[in-house]
Amino acid sequence: MSNCKSSFSGHTVVLSLLVGAIAGAAAVLLLAPKARRESAERIRGFSHDLRERASDTMDTVKEKISSTVARGQDFLDEKRSVISSAVEAGKEAYGRRKAQVPSGE
Repeated sequence: MSNCKSSFSGHTVVLSLLVGAIAGAAAVLLLAPKARRESAERIRGFSHDLRERASDTMDTVKEKISSTVARGQDFLDEKRSVISSAVEAGKEAYGRRKAQVPSGE
């Protein structure tokens, strides 16, 4: 059995693995022109799909916002009408009550 202790830290090992993976990926792309072309096509297709999904999502969000704003406007119009009716009823009641009370001169 050996009593040798390793002098590599966890960070060093992870960094080495990461550098090796990047170097391997670069070698594959540089040494395989067909793979490079296919990768570029896949990336283009992915970005096109992503753009379409983002556009669809934005359209959906715009529709939902418009619908919510319209419902909010309807709600405000309804409450404004209720408040106006209440104010008018209050004015009429005040006028009737004022007419019933003799003036204190």
